[in-house]
Amino acid sequence: MKKILILGGGFAGIECCLKLESYYKNDAEIDITLVSEDNFILFTPMLPQVASGTIETRHIVTPIRTLIKKSKFYEAKIRSIDPYGKSVSLIGTNENRETLLNYDILVIALGSKTNFFGMKNVEENAYSMNSINDAILLRNRIIDLLEQAENETDPVLRKSLLRIVVVGGGFAGVETAGELNDFINDVAEYYPNIDSSDVTVTLIDSSSEILSGFPQHLAVFAKEKLIERGISLVLDAGVTSFDGNEVLLESKLKSNKVFSNDSSQKAGHTQLTEIQSIPTHTLIWTAGITPVDLIKNSAFETIKGRIVVNEFLQSKEFSDVFAIGDCSLFDPSLSMKKFPQTAQIAEAHAKTAASNIRQFLNRKTLSKFDYVWKGQSAIIGKNTGIASFFGINIAGFFAFILWRNLYLSKIRSFDKKLRVLIDWNLDLFFKRDISRFKISKK
Repeated sequence: MKKILILGGGFAGIECCLKLESYYKNDAEIDITLVSEDNFILFTPMLPQVASGTIETRHIVTPIRTLIKKSKFYEAKIRSIDPYGKSVSLIGTNENRETLLNYDILVIALGSKTNFFGMKNVEENAYSMNSINDAILLRNRIIDLLEQAENETDPVLRKSLLRIVVVGGGFAGVETAGELNDFINDVAEYYPNIDSSDVTVTLIDSSSEILSGFPQHLAVFAKEKLIERGISLVLDAGVTSFDGNEVLLESKLKSNKVFSNDSSQKAGHTQLTEIQSIPTHTLIWTAGITPVDLIKNSAFETIKGRIVVNEFLQSKEFSDVFAIGDCSLFDPSLSMKKFPQTAQIAEAHAKTAASNIRQFLNRKTLSKFDYVWKGQSAIIGKNTGIASFFGINIAGFFAFILWRNLYLSKIRSFDKKLRVLIDWNLDLFFKRDISRFKISKK
């Protein structure tokens, strides 16, 4: 019997597992095992909508056991990977003994974690958007700020409570800023002492533009829409510190590019200002990802913590080990296309890896990874989005509808699709809920 072991229950791990099941569903000689720290797959692109209360928490998670048919599943943390002994050690708990799993073929799809670039005080004090727990904590935080500010008599303190800073001008940062801004405007009527001018959502990015992967005119459209809706942008500025009360910035230029809809300047106008700090109690970090420490400390050759793979997605040193998704990197010596670290690419990796595993076991020629980039889309607030697919660029309401249909199609189970669709339709007629659950950050 041949044992295939898959580590990771994200987009890449689940896709690879399901593909292998389709190949070997009636083959008793192939044993497939999947290991994940969570017993569900999380649709991470919709985390900002969970944080804003548009979608209910459980509606973007699908239990892994409802998806797999043939595979054995372990909900466990991984202690170590031994590619020489072909084994993986799982960490035990008080109720669960430590387990050692052997394999013939190993697939590593452990994804990534939030990258704070070594800034410990940012890591300790900021909110991130990498897990379902992060989204719940952030939603609670925003509601708590509104509750505190509503009864605060000091106008200066009220404004500081309602100054929210989002770091990162990519998909997660832009969508989080837009969703939180919409949420606050949507529930403002419940807080009569809070004026709209008291609320400031600021988006910071170290580059000169947001959403850099999009065509420039779409990125400009997104920027102008964010500004129009009251979100301030600070570009060409990197965060150096956050102590829970103040964000310190370092400019890449002589001054930062600041975009605001302040009445004193024309919307979208570039105001060159030397901003060194922003007073705030709430910083949301979406500025980067890095591989998990288990990979960085493994026996595999890595570059910046990612496993170096060949054109067939095999580890350079171990042909029986495949690495896919965010934790892998093509050998720089190969003439491979450059792709962003997205779910779209992770799933494409998974399909190629599953096919190559079948070929590997049959001692046949493996296929080189190749992929035609389909495009991307993002929402930038209520009923507005941008999309670029196969050279066709769309902005506005139709891009927003396209984003919804695309992401809805990516959710694994029919019942979750239906629940998300119901949430979206209810959002058209009812205000969002402002109940706050008392869940601690640590």
